[in-house]
Order: sequence, then structure tokens, then C-alpha cells
Amino acid sequence: MIYNILDETVLQNYYGDKEGDILDSKKIPTMLVVEEIEDNQNTINSIFHDDYKIINTSNETEASEIITKSDIDVVLADLHFISQLSPNKKFNEIPLIAMTDKDNFDDGAAAIKAGAFEFITRPYNQTVVHYRIQNVIKHFADLRDINAAKEKQLSKMHRYIENDLLTGLYNRESFYKRAAAMMQEHPETKYYIIYLDISCFKAINDLFQIETGNLILRTTASYLKVLIKPDIGICSRIEADHFVVCAPQDNIDIEKLIIGLDNIIQSLGISHNILFYAGIYPVSNPSLPVDQMCDRANMALRKIKGNYMNRYAYYDSGMRELMLQDQMIVRDMESALQEEQFTIFLQPIYNIRKNMIESAEALVRWFHPVNGMISPGKFIPVFERNGFIVKVDRFVWESVCKFIQKQRSETGDIIPVSVNVSRMNFYNLDLLEFLLGLLEKYELEPWMLKLEITESAYTDNPHQLMSIIRVFREEGFPVLMDDFGSGYSSLNMLKNLPVDVLKVDMAFVRELEES
Repeated sequence: MIYNILDETVLQNYYGDKEGDILDSKKIPTMLVVEEIEDNQNTINSIFHDDYKIINTSNETEASEIITKSDIDVVLADLHFISQLSPNKKFNEIPLIAMTDKDNFDDGAAAIKAGAFEFITRPYNQTVVHYRIQNVIKHFADLRDINAAKEKQLSKMHRYIENDLLTGLYNRESFYKRAAAMMQEHPETKYYIIYLDISCFKAINDLFQIETGNLILRTTASYLKVLIKPDIGICSRIEADHFVVCAPQDNIDIEKLIIGLDNIIQSLGISHNILFYAGIYPVSNPSLPVDQMCDRANMALRKIKGNYMNRYAYYDSGMRELMLQDQMIVRDMESALQEEQFTIFLQPIYNIRKNMIESAEALVRWFHPVNGMISPGKFIPVFERNGFIVKVDRFVWESVCKFIQKQRSETGDIIPVSVNVSRMNFYNLDLLEFLLGLLEKYELEPWMLKLEITESAYTDNPHQLMSIIRVFREEGFPVLMDDFGSGYSSLNMLKNLPVDVLKVDMAFVRELEES
């Protein structure tokens, strides 16, 4: 609708009182007028000179430069300039208003089609064009406010998506993406990927409240944020108590980093010896996927984890061979299980008082068709990391049940056999049901199958483990603890843990006569 001949009183009622103008009285808005005809230009200047700072030009090139470089609130341009000005991206934020000679629909439609947001027609009704332009400016101001609010909300959501909620550091996927971009942007810079781990963190959560563990994680993150500024490198809490740093080699002193982390955590006054370990991968090929870089740094970490004297290690080519071996193990593990490449061996347990073999322990071996016998020391850790150990354990349990059944049918004798129950099994709700199902299938009794757990399973989740052990024993399964003394053993653990047999690690008693 074109307002050329409306009563001013009607306009006042429609738009509100002049004293409540839409424009901010504290800021004089700037109007750019693009007009070739001097009389038309003078008319616009006379109408708006009291309310606007006016810039005049008769050239579309000069107008585009002014729009780009100056803080313009509104642009009034003659109709034939519109198509040249409208492609300027600034008009997403600044209203472009066409000035036409005729009060008809065709010129107005042509102006809008050419890219104008609004149009005004000559001869001008001063009150109408004042309010119309004010409303257009306000509309754009409101849009800017809405877009700013959206940007703020999106930015907040983006932070939630990109960042670890507990520490505020980047999460795994964000770290991979940003570290890759940083290294590719600066290919001349030599970077480290540093994989950090906190010693015995699971024991911390057990001995203290979870808030203590969270305090350690947040304090670690705060220290890394201070040490590794955003313009230097990138930090991430990649999972649990594992942190990763990507930073230029020239900006990192590994020993100072480790000592600094130790000291800042010790300052919290937690009555436990908390140490940091680091695996370091010197980046030689920035195009390598960052997750593989982290795997290599983690591989170096595993080489020294738990070693009190060596607190960090660098990745080397020997570790690459280990990685390739791990990849082969993962590649072939499913077919190995299906093709029965795994075999159990029984190690006798001898009673020196009775002078007889009274039970046995089942050990698993892998006979690979190409690589021969693979040591359990090579494949068991891989299976424990990827969860395949659950399938192997179940294969071993069933193989043992078959052996006991066969032994009983052929000789009438029964030799109880102990089997390992890896800690990953305790996350399966059907663990007990599966074991009882095997006993029923092979017509055995619970005392014939002894269940061995490791000390590390206890440190992972002691309360859950004690609950499961009680259920096992209530069902009649004997329970053994293996490797006692290899980690964070304590008499308090024995007091709480309802096991039948304790298998002491050799390292625990090797120097018993001298220590």
C-alpha cells in the first residue's frame, strides 16, 4: 500500500506519537542518498536533514565503496541504481530503499524485484516517508538482534557439542578435527601429540568420593589451559582420565609439563600418590589421521605406564611393528574363533601336602595358520581393550566344560578346572546365566568350575565385583583371586573380598627372605 495522501492525524494514531520515535534519539542515523538529479537530491536532503546525517553520491561505484567502508543505517537510491547496488552483501544488514517517479505498482514491483527492500515515490509525503523509513530501519535492527541472539545460542550449543562438559576442554572428535586443521595450516611447524594418563585413577574414585576424581580432572584441565594457550596448541580430555595435547615441539618441555601436573595435583592435598604419565608422538606426517597419531602416542604411554622411574616415552618404529601386530590380531580374531584356532592347555595345580594333582588351570593359546602360535601376552591385552576377550572367555569356559564331561565319562574322575573371568565380563548382565547354562548343558556341578578374577578387576569397580563374587559363591562356584600383589594390593582388599583362594604374584614374594 502507498501512503501519499493520508491525513497526518491518522498516521500519528497508526505509528505512535512523534516523541516516541522508533529511532534512537542518542544516535543520529546515517543515510546514503544515491541520486543523479540534483533537484531530487536536494528534495531528499530537505526532508531528512534534521533527523539524519546524509551522504550524497551520484555514482554507484562510489556508493558501493561508502557502503562497504562506512557505518550506514539506510540507503535511498534512484530506481535505476538498485540493480547495481543490491548484490552488495551489506544489504543483508542495511535496508536498500528505491526512489521512483511514478506512484504505480509497476515501478514498485520493479524496485522490489531488483533487490530493494522498500520503495518511496515522488512527490513525497514527508510524514509518510519519515515513518516508513524509520520502520524499515527498526525492522532491520530487530532482525540483527534476533540474528545475534541466534548466533549466541548456536555458539553456546556449539560449545556443548565440541567441549567436554566436565573440564571445558575439547572432546575427542573436536580435538581430531581442530588438531588436523592446525597442523595442515602450519606444515612447516613440528608438532607433538602428547597422550597423558593419571596413575591409579580408578582407585582414587574408589578410595574417595567421585567429586575428588572430578576435582583432579578439572584441575588438570585448568593447568593445561594455562600452559597450552589457544594460539599455541590444542588440549582435549579424550576419555575418562586421559588427556591429549597437540602443540609445537619448540613450545613443550615434557619434563616440566609432567612435574607441573604432579605439583598442581599435590597442592590439592589429596592423601594419595597421584602421578602423570605421558606418551609422545613426534608428528612427522601432518596428513596422517589424528586418531592414528593419538594411538601411537598412547602406545608409547603403555610402554612406561606404572613405571615409577620413567614417566614419559616417545613413540618409535618398534612400536609401529607392535601396532601392525595388533592390527593383524584384530583383523583375524573373529575367523580364529570360528575356525577353532584357539586351544586350551591345562596347567596342573599340585597339592604338596597330599602329594597329588588336585585341580588344573585352563590356559588359552592361539595357533595362527600363518604366524604360528601367538603368545597370550600379545593377543590377550588387545582383546581386553576391544572387548573380544568376552567371546574368548566363553569359548574357554565351554571347552573346559567339555573336557570335564569327557574326563568323567572316560575315567570316572573329576579334576576341577579354574578359568579366567576377565573384567570385561562383569559388564554383561547374563554372565551368571551363561555359566549356569553351561553347567546344565554338560551336566556338571558348580564346584567343578573354579572362577579366577584378577586384582585389576577389583580396582576397576570393587563394589560391583564383590556383589558378583557373593552371587557366584552362593551358587556354589569357588572363586580365586589371581595376581595378588602385582598392582595396588592391600590387606583391606582381602578383608572385604570374599574369595576362596588367593594366588600371590611371584613379584610379591620374590625377595621375601631379604626384604
